[in-house]
Amino acid sequence: MEKWKSRWGLIFAAMGAAIGTGNIWRFPKEVAANGGGAFMIAWIIFLFTWSIPLLIAEFSIGKKTGLGTIGSFKVFAGKKYAFMGAWMLVVSTVIGFYYAVVMGWVIRYFTVAASGSIPSNTSVLWSGFISSPFEVIFFQLVALLVSAYVVYRGIAKGIEVVNKILIPALFILLLIAAVWALCLPGAVNGLKFLFIPRMEYLGRSETWISALAQSAWSCSAGMGMAITYAVYMRRKDDTALNAFITGFGNNAASLIAGIAVICTVFALSSTPDAAMGTMESESFSLTFVHLTRLFTLMPGGVFIAAIFFLAMSFAALTSMISGFEIAVRNFMDHGWSRHKSLTFITIVTFLLGLPSAIIVSGNAPVFLNNQDHVWGMGLIVSGLFVAFAVWKYGVSRFRNELINTGYNDIRIGAWWDFVIIVLFPLQFVVLILWYFYQSISMHPGTWFNPMEPTGFATVIVQWILVIVALIMLNKWIGRKIIK
Repeated sequence: MEKWKSRWGLIFAAMGAAIGTGNIWRFPKEVAANGGGAFMIAWIIFLFTWSIPLLIAEFSIGKKTGLGTIGSFKVFAGKKYAFMGAWMLVVSTVIGFYYAVVMGWVIRYFTVAASGSIPSNTSVLWSGFISSPFEVIFFQLVALLVSAYVVYRGIAKGIEVVNKILIPALFILLLIAAVWALCLPGAVNGLKFLFIPRMEYLGRSETWISALAQSAWSCSAGMGMAITYAVYMRRKDDTALNAFITGFGNNAASLIAGIAVICTVFALSSTPDAAMGTMESESFSLTFVHLTRLFTLMPGGVFIAAIFFLAMSFAALTSMISGFEIAVRNFMDHGWSRHKSLTFITIVTFLLGLPSAIIVSGNAPVFLNNQDHVWGMGLIVSGLFVAFAVWKYGVSRFRNELINTGYNDIRIGAWWDFVIIVLFPLQFVVLILWYFYQSISMHPGTWFNPMEPTGFATVIVQWILVIVALIMLNKWIGRKIIK
């Protein structure tokens, strides 16, 4: 089996999986909506009570079993729980269906910015693009083929090499955009907004829930990435410090992107209220309409727009790569070759991603929004499943035998047991209940309708259909694994 050539190859790959478009367009929105620095305080706390503990568990499981998500759950939780690993595979794969479309959008906007042809009316640019199925599908296909080629090259020659180049480049590009934004007159207003806590927000449940959701989604905790990438670790490779570095790197990228976006918006908006109005727009609208328009108003804006969308392209690619590898590893565990697995997954991802590419209403990607609503929260369920596997194995036993192996750079103490046993299920219950409460509150008259794109019923129906199917196939899924 292939192995990572170097420790930094693994770290950059893990950071690449974690750092995606959400770091660049979702994080600034959440900061704006939840009290600036107050949100940052809660966000940092949850890095240590959700994301990093979960990454430590995933790295340790994958390193021990040498198997993908399905095989790992079969080993750790027992044969009848292999469906939990299959759930992780389904969630990461379905996210890939629409993520390839988003990556295509970003590539398209990079080409527009690089050619210097951004129009002043960016709403027309967006509506013309999103309502052109041929163009959207073309860039979706470009995104898929580039990602598939990297995974086809394998771990050392493909994923490791690309991430060693793109992750440092991504940070450099984000830093350029951030420094440029900081040089704009009025940028200090954005900095104050970002870093000065409005303490009253710490007393609001929405701030804490949003911070937990952002941390959980952003770090790829529960995606199965850490389990999959750990399969290619050597026996003496570290798991604990690698998880910390991955989490810190992900948060650093979010923070730099937040500085770039928020300072740009506040510097170029006519009033603070106008800036807040921009930040409160939907993610795709913030990025592809409002922020793109603001780039045209700033000195050197076309250059910075190209830098910004190139950085987003890199972030999207490294995340898309990890999603492919999660699926490939599971198929390889079932006896398929890398080439056969990748060919099948690429075709399926393209075909099942088409609805996200072409179903649009009012310049909004309604089907894509539905899938993000359903399966983004599916990652939280995946995280609970990982914690369940650790509980089945024995939390203290897991820490002593699989984390503190003698090869780690840092020793993990009993605090990790407390997080997994007490805090993890508590955070899961609070987050899920609040998410469903919000879904019902947003659609009081239609929340029970599964056809409501961002309602409660659509989540429950899709989750139940998948879980029931996986439970029915559980024996077959587990029996076919080849070690």
